[in-house]
Amino acid sequence: MRGPGGWWRRQSKPEKVETYTRWSFHLFAVVEFVTVGLMAVTLGVWPGAGLLLVLGVHVAVCFVTVSRSLDWTRGRRPQPVRLLWTLAAVTAAVGVTAIGIADRGPDGEHVDTAAGGAFGVVVIVGTGIIALGIRERKRVFAVVGAFAAGSWIVAFARGASAGESLFASVMVLFSGGIMASTAIISVWLLNIVYELDEARETRTRLAVAEERLRFGRDLHDVMGRNLAVIALKSELAVQLAQRDRPEAVAQMVEVQRLAQESQREVREVVRGYREADLASELAGAQGVLTAAGIDCTVSGAAAELPVAVRSALGWVVREAATNVLRHGDARRCAVRLRMLEGHVVLSVENDGVTEAGGASSGSSGSSGSSGSSGSSGSGLAGLRERLAEIDGTLVAGPAGKGLFRLTAKIPLPSEPARSESVAMVPTVSEVTP
Repeated sequence: MRGPGGWWRRQSKPEKVETYTRWSFHLFAVVEFVTVGLMAVTLGVWPGAGLLLVLGVHVAVCFVTVSRSLDWTRGRRPQPVRLLWTLAAVTAAVGVTAIGIADRGPDGEHVDTAAGGAFGVVVIVGTGIIALGIRERKRVFAVVGAFAAGSWIVAFARGASAGESLFASVMVLFSGGIMASTAIISVWLLNIVYELDEARETRTRLAVAEERLRFGRDLHDVMGRNLAVIALKSELAVQLAQRDRPEAVAQMVEVQRLAQESQREVREVVRGYREADLASELAGAQGVLTAAGIDCTVSGAAAELPVAVRSALGWVVREAATNVLRHGDARRCAVRLRMLEGHVVLSVENDGVTEAGGASSGSSGSSGSSGSSGSSGSGLAGLRERLAEIDGTLVAGPAGKGLFRLTAKIPLPSEPARSESVAMVPTVSEVTP
């Protein structure tokens, strides 16, 4: 999608928060320029032009400091120590220029008011932006205190009383402290958002690793026992054959049977024929998605389902929940189970899908690695193969603006067949963790 809107939607949540933080502090510098610029108009042509000139330098240094300080916070570049000192010096220079204009510029109370206001705005904004590039709280407080003390010295040197000088110093201390606190809290929140995103990715990788370990345990359980028996019976058959005993043939027949049985069991493990419990998968998906900050709802009436159908739907829920976590920027996910004309239908719908991603591969955020039913990733391809064995179908693709829907539809067997092996599908209250 072209345009700024598409660029914004392509950003991850942490990147959006970082962009918001970055441009918020850029905006402080812009507001400073506009506010002080309006004050400079009242100072006259040359004094006002001089103040605007040094103010433009201050705003430019503020812009660069904000960008490099946030990059340093994210570990992309070293701490901009020299730039911070430069900003402090430029801030002091602009403040001194404003006071100098008040002392040597045009006479008038409005000139003193404009110069004092320009001094305060520049010092306060400069203090807050400097705080972005400092990690230790004590140093931040030292910067705020230094500017407050400098304000007291400047006011007292201009002939203000001790009380007036103290008042000016306290105002700078209070306002600068608020700006510095805003910077500290903004950086803290930005780091938390990135850490939470990394934790979510780690949890996803752990889920994959856990599944691999489960597969390894299952394969060991299946092959370890069978191979041990095959080895023993083969050894026995060799010994019997060396003695020309007819029982050797029977032992080799048993070895052949065990080998064929092992092949079948390995296929079951590899293809995941071991049953996935639908109730557990629904509860697990809701719990994991909720923990990831996604509003997940599960709905559906109670119905009797054969074990094969329940197992297949359990795998669908697992794959869908995994891909909602891995892809896109979902804020809500709805899982719905219902009966329609002799079929059981499971649908998983989530938002947070970009138009480009949904139209192509769907990897931007969906319940699958495919954005359309015609272009399947390995996850959806495996689900389609599993459902095809029980005459089921799987459709996945965009379902409206920013939405993605995965729908699995399985026909239910006749009543006699269903009476052999049935299970109850839990209601919403039963799967709520």
